[in-house]
Amino acid sequence: MKLSSVNTIWVLLGAALVFFMQAGFSLCEAGFTRAKNTGNILMKNLMDFCIGTPCFWLFGFGIMFGVGSSVIGWLDPGIMRDYSHALPSGVPLWAFAIFQTVFCATSATIVSGAMAERTKFSAYCIYSAAISLLIYPISGHWIWGGGWLSQLGFHDFAGSTAVHMVGGVCACIGAWMLGPRIGKYDRNGKPKAILGHNLTAAALGVFILWFCWFGFNGASTVAMDSDVAVTSAGLIFFNTNLAAAAACCVTLIFTWIRYGKPDVSMTYNAALAGLVGITAGCDAVSPLGAAIMGAIFGIVIVLAVEFFDKVIKIDDPVGAVSVHGVCGALGTILTGFFATGVSTEKGVFYGGGFHFLGVQALGAVSVAAYVAVIITAVFFIIKKTIGLRVSAEEEITGLDVSEHGLLTAYAGFAMLPDTASVMDAEYEILGDIPASEAVPVRKVTIHDGMEPKFTKIEIICKESRLESLKNAMIGIGITGMTVSHVLGCGIQKGKPEYYRGVPVEPTLLPKVQVDIVVSKVPVRAVIETAKKVLYTGHIGDGKIFVYDVENVVKVRTGEEGYDALQDVE
Repeated sequence: MKLSSVNTIWVLLGAALVFFMQAGFSLCEAGFTRAKNTGNILMKNLMDFCIGTPCFWLFGFGIMFGVGSSVIGWLDPGIMRDYSHALPSGVPLWAFAIFQTVFCATSATIVSGAMAERTKFSAYCIYSAAISLLIYPISGHWIWGGGWLSQLGFHDFAGSTAVHMVGGVCACIGAWMLGPRIGKYDRNGKPKAILGHNLTAAALGVFILWFCWFGFNGASTVAMDSDVAVTSAGLIFFNTNLAAAAACCVTLIFTWIRYGKPDVSMTYNAALAGLVGITAGCDAVSPLGAAIMGAIFGIVIVLAVEFFDKVIKIDDPVGAVSVHGVCGALGTILTGFFATGVSTEKGVFYGGGFHFLGVQALGAVSVAAYVAVIITAVFFIIKKTIGLRVSAEEEITGLDVSEHGLLTAYAGFAMLPDTASVMDAEYEILGDIPASEAVPVRKVTIHDGMEPKFTKIEIICKESRLESLKNAMIGIGITGMTVSHVLGCGIQKGKPEYYRGVPVEPTLLPKVQVDIVVSKVPVRAVIETAKKVLYTGHIGDGKIFVYDVENVVKVRTGEEGYDALQDVE
């Protein structure tokens, strides 16, 4: 196999992996937000890639690599040679173009998470196109297309600044101009936790992104045709993984100390923070440098999320601004400290002085400033024309319904019946036995010379005590009970828990509700047994409520009263 063919396969493999990051971003964003907006989020992550692809094909690629307009190049094959200065050795135009296209799409999709749950879909499509047409290509030209930053020696190997910080800055401006989600802050400006609906999906999304990052960083060598390239790729893979792992470990410990328990969603964000941060210098730092940088990202991501959430009150549901904006810029600058001099100038810690560090800082600041100005103008125009944010009623209902007419993205798993089928159906009696042959109704008004009394006992307790309570109830003769998962708190407001650094509302403490209706079994026996089983002496042991019940009807047999409670045939 020719060495040029090896390079082409390597670039195409990397492009495929980076494309698959769209799936990771989709799952991560959907999991960290509420179920009523899932369809909208999935649609946005599809369309930013589909809109960005033709935009980058027609204009963005040419702007980024110095031709001016890709349209001219695609229509006139004779001008293709103008791209030769930008193409890596042995890599065909189309292979390099698709590699750059998926990078552009990654930058655009970052914005979706920070602006989730309250942005008009039409507005999203417009500013996503603007990112692919103008914002990413121009700053990308400065860094990778032979522009002024590359001439100064600015080093951003795979895009901490060119891709991630660009998306993070757009996300920050967008979330700020949108304003927070309804219910995010109380009257005093105190943030409230809005929990994501599916942490499993978010976790899977993070693992997909982590896996794909090996293509994102590793394939940015755009070559595997020499021992030097292979060695570099190995170091890049190792540093990429190490930084992410170190960030997770540090965030786990940091949140454990800070909140009393290790924060799950924040630790998953730390993995992304480590991956984003190391992307600029993954080829230029040693494994020790990558580990130290990862540890720094692990602390910074927590403080950054809290800063945006609590201090300047920019509502970012998934932490995109902190992960991509803050850690992207920080990783670029830290490369100026930790670069060993193998593929760049030496960093400060390796005797290189402050020149390279200054170039790295200048690059991050100048790109951030450019992106902030352009995206602010884009958002302002959208806001004054078609509008940027949905109405309050649409936001409360959910964007799935209001923007797409999608009743639920989880139809097969919904606990509620299909509304249309229930309303349109003709009611009929179901079952194997015809109604005419059903057991006759026997109304019981007197039993053993006394009018039967029915009592409902409702027990609210910790889920961990459910099995013991159930066994104890069976032991005293209770043969039927209903168990429901509920959320609530007592007057003591419960023990505070934290979600992404924000105290969770005490009304959201998980409990179980056990409902029992008795007649034969003494009510006092049920109460005393429940008290004995549930008592620990700590706050949150639960409460017991007692109600009078007028009647009981067994659906299968038609029996009423005392006999309806008996399961004897």
